[in-house]
Amino acid sequence: MTGESGRASSAQDRAPGGEQPGAPDVAVPRTRYPWPRVLLAFVVVAVGLTAVVGWSNRFRTPDPSPVLTGPSWLDGWFQYDAGWYWYIATSGYFYVPGQQSSIAFFPVYPMAMRGLGALLGDHQVAGSLLAVAAGALAVLLFGRWVWARLPRASAITAIAMIMVYPYALFLYGAVYADSLFLLAAVGAFLLLERRWYWAAGLVGALATAGRPVGVAVAVGLVVRTLELLAEDRAARDGGLDRSTDVVGSRARRAWRELVAALRDVRPRHATVLLSGAGLAAWCVFLWLEFGDPLAFVAVEAAPGWNQGVGPRTWFKVAYLATLVRGPYPIAALLTLQALACLAAVLLLRRVWRLFGWGYAAYTAVVLLIPILGTKDFMGTGRYVLVAFPAMAAAGDLLATRPQRWLRPLALGLSAVLLVVLTGLFGRSVLVS
Repeated sequence: MTGESGRASSAQDRAPGGEQPGAPDVAVPRTRYPWPRVLLAFVVVAVGLTAVVGWSNRFRTPDPSPVLTGPSWLDGWFQYDAGWYWYIATSGYFYVPGQQSSIAFFPVYPMAMRGLGALLGDHQVAGSLLAVAAGALAVLLFGRWVWARLPRASAITAIAMIMVYPYALFLYGAVYADSLFLLAAVGAFLLLERRWYWAAGLVGALATAGRPVGVAVAVGLVVRTLELLAEDRAARDGGLDRSTDVVGSRARRAWRELVAALRDVRPRHATVLLSGAGLAAWCVFLWLEFGDPLAFVAVEAAPGWNQGVGPRTWFKVAYLATLVRGPYPIAALLTLQALACLAAVLLLRRVWRLFGWGYAAYTAVVLLIPILGTKDFMGTGRYVLVAFPAMAAAGDLLATRPQRWLRPLALGLSAVLLVVLTGLFGRSVLVS
């Protein structure tokens, strides 16, 4: 055990995520991934946050809605978009042009909620159970992904980071689609790393049919496939030892090599393009059912949502007005999400250096869509959550800083914010 820790520490000191862009490639020591401990940690956090949300829910105005048919201690997880998902699961989709309509919400999560609800006889319980189960699996797969790519201390910190990220409350039972999307995204990339191209494409299709930002998965899979082909060519030419996991080697691969890798694409590689089938199928459904394949874009501009495309949205006029005129508690919640976006954007270069072009492309698109598409940063905290390479890069950054106090301080502050935001969420405050 001491020897493994020593190798990990040495790798951290020389990892290319540090300050020197010319740092040498570092072999990540292979140690057994402690998934039982990760799962136990997730369960402990899930139970704690469910207690917080159940307690705080007592202070909101009682909801006589027949939707809340499950145990009362689960009611705090059922807020805002949860009502839309419940309606879709029980009654299907509708679209009224110019008005808020259910077609704004992509189908994978509510359809899974419908199926599980039919088995359990309770769609509210099904929504929370599906969300927390997907959250647990997503964290386990994320841990497996970072364990093979980062030194031990960095990997452990990254796992802790995603579990206590302030908006990670959406992994622990909130009736929202984020945890299921994260599971599909991480799963698709893990399958691609195993060279199961068609399987990665199919799981990626669940992501593109799960949320509008799913297009980032398709983009990332395509770019990462070209990277893998470029690495294969480098291995054949003697430029890369494929027998070990190497931090940084793939990141410094020139983009010209990715373009050159197009010559090596074969039909089996092209099956990652199946990832676009989810979005395509959703557009076909909207076209056949409502006559508009892009109705989910148009409906965002409906009164109440007011997320139309244009300069007012791009330049965050509504956010600036809230900063100036208030209400200031809302301004604080919006600013926290804006800062989360800024931190993730600043981590993009580190994502590229550690994990390569494919994961950088995925992260960039995940962040670009909400940054351009929201009028006031509301909801962007959840988008940063699914930008899992940025979470891994944050863990590596904290673990490799010479200031040892920075890591516990950052994780502790993040955990406190997670508890606070969970409590507010349970009281029906729109936190993201």
